[in-house]
Amino acid sequence: MKLSNQSEVPVYTISGSNTARPLPEWLARRRKRSLKNDSEYANRIELLQDFEFEEASQCIRVSEDGDWVMSTGTYKPQIHTHHLPQLSLSWARHTDALNTTFQLLSSDYSKSIHLQSDRSLEFHTPSGCHYKTRLPRYGRDLIYDRVSTEALVPATGVNRDDMGEVFRLNLELGRYMRSYEVDVGGDDFTSAGGGTLQGGINTGAINTGAIAEDSHGLLAFGTTLGTVELWDPRAKGRAGVLLPPTQTGPDGPRNEITALEFHRSGLTLATGSSNGLIHIYDLRSPVPLLKKDQGYGFPIHTLKFLLPSSTTREQTMEPKILSSDKKIIKIWDPRDGAPWTSVEPAVDINSVAWCKDSGMILTANEGRQQHSFFIPQLGPAPKWCSFLDNLVEEMAEDPNDPNAFNTAQAGSVYDNYKFLTVPQLRSMSLDHLIGRTNLLRPYMHGYFVAQRLYEEARLISNPYIWEEERAKRIKEKIDKERESRIRGKKQKAAVKVNKKLAERLLELEEKNERRRAKRALERGVDEPMKDAATGPGPSPEPSADAPGTNVLGDSRFAKLFEDEDFAVDEASREYQLRNPNTASEPTTQKKPRGLTAVEQEEIDEVPNSSGSDDASGSESEEERAAKQKFSKKPSAKQSNNNKPVSRRQPQMRVSSSATTAKSTRDRSFSSRAQNMRAKEKPSRRVTVVGEQEFTFTPRGQSKQNSGPRSTTPSDYKAKERRSASGNTFRKM
Repeated sequence: MKLSNQSEVPVYTISGSNTARPLPEWLARRRKRSLKNDSEYANRIELLQDFEFEEASQCIRVSEDGDWVMSTGTYKPQIHTHHLPQLSLSWARHTDALNTTFQLLSSDYSKSIHLQSDRSLEFHTPSGCHYKTRLPRYGRDLIYDRVSTEALVPATGVNRDDMGEVFRLNLELGRYMRSYEVDVGGDDFTSAGGGTLQGGINTGAINTGAIAEDSHGLLAFGTTLGTVELWDPRAKGRAGVLLPPTQTGPDGPRNEITALEFHRSGLTLATGSSNGLIHIYDLRSPVPLLKKDQGYGFPIHTLKFLLPSSTTREQTMEPKILSSDKKIIKIWDPRDGAPWTSVEPAVDINSVAWCKDSGMILTANEGRQQHSFFIPQLGPAPKWCSFLDNLVEEMAEDPNDPNAFNTAQAGSVYDNYKFLTVPQLRSMSLDHLIGRTNLLRPYMHGYFVAQRLYEEARLISNPYIWEEERAKRIKEKIDKERESRIRGKKQKAAVKVNKKLAERLLELEEKNERRRAKRALERGVDEPMKDAATGPGPSPEPSADAPGTNVLGDSRFAKLFEDEDFAVDEASREYQLRNPNTASEPTTQKKPRGLTAVEQEEIDEVPNSSGSDDASGSESEEERAAKQKFSKKPSAKQSNNNKPVSRRQPQMRVSSSATTAKSTRDRSFSSRAQNMRAKEKPSRRVTVVGEQEFTFTPRGQSKQNSGPRSTTPSDYKAKERRSASGNTFRKM
């Protein structure tokens, strides 16, 4: 299924050249089986089995009971009949000549009459061709009068009285009756459209005809002169003539009448001409009520008033008329000519048939496959293909389909009805119409009322309804503008744990609301803003903050703000590493810091000073434990003094003014004085805070025995000559 137009009224192409590729007959079965992997071929919808001809189709008709479709085509000339409940081809039959048009004489397919291109009439039954007869001249159209059981055939050419003829074949008597003589221009060999001899280039003819079956029963015949003659079948005489409104004078250009259609009332007649113009007449006036241009300039071959079966529904729905030439099918309003929708297939159209009380349109065309179109807003799908309604609903709900009609457009079909209950009818003084008129149709516990009748009755029962409606709409507009304003009051997050996280999420949502409100004011459209506390939704245009604004209203993250096990410890080192901005924030508890090497060395220098005892009250437990640990061992300076000087290595000391200032600040004045006297060297000078001093003390390696050593001759001998032997006894 494909959408074949871009208007507000969607038209779905069910079958035709736009939906599936035709397969030639010579294609092997193995090749056909391989097409199951083709997505286009696999997704096709075959509405009717073999709904096609080898070359083209000429004419199509739907039976009165709606269960059969008969169509004719070429090449070779043949007739196809489809059984709609079975969605299949019932039978196919070949004929001797090409079919021009045909009519179904019964409510089903069992009796049909066919006008052939070889001047013959064929009567067909389910068993085959029942009877065949010849016509005096070539026929252009075929009409069946059910009252007089006559087959009327408008023909080309003129008789001996220079008049065109409509042949009458009485099927009850089985013979031709006296023909209707229609003026087609006489025996004129010079003027275009005149009544030249049959077989000539400009042969005068009666192109088409129509009958008002549901009303007065008048016959209408359109000629090549552009006139329409009305005949009374009871009096067998001419009732009137409609002159072409487009002809300026007797020698002006003439447009032939190619299509005629009566309205069910019998007072309205629609005519289609060869230049694509459509006129709608009231039979009581010779001036047309409406003029409509099809747009392409091709002859109009089909005109149909799309009327439902019941007159009750006709009174409550908008009137529509279908007009078609070989290029396009248009559906429009016959009152003012406003277009409703159109269908333009890829191939030329020869005939159009409408399934009554539905939105299905079938066509006979020049392509191999016959087209079928479905318009949901025109009516529901026929009962033999009711599955199309479900398919259309699925396509209409597809958000990726730009041509899918929305709910408001689909609901416009039912805007002509109003459902009212019995108390509502009594309040509007319409209860007296129950059971007396068709304007109130019962349905379940109420009635469907025509929208026009409902509006009139409501205005009569309450004359001030318009003022109330105006005040109501003003109030709704004001309320809508108030909803789009920015809320100044800051919302508080009512959560048990992670309150800071919830407040940050609310701030992000408020920013998104301000952004949406600003965008709505720039567009001039009021957009309802949702409350962030009741579950904020995602913004229309997601930003960087959007992913987190949905957490408070999501049930999956409810425990994050309720269960204490999910509480975030902002004082932890992991949290500060992931959130560096929070490291500068003051914390409630400060983690105690351990002693550095310099601080510990200064403490060890004076182990029994009074300052250390005085400061012990302010020191932490870890510092006191460190002091006790290092007091058991000799200090670094004392251990260095006890060791021999030769083993001393160069040492590097690092001192910080900040740590020195801290250690001296915590001591008393007497302890500082004792420390100064105990030191051999003056203390390091305190300079700028944060400065560090590096002191290197290089010392040379001394000999183990510093005393004098006596020399022996063996030593001199050993120095003069080096012994290569490792034997110790040689040196003795």
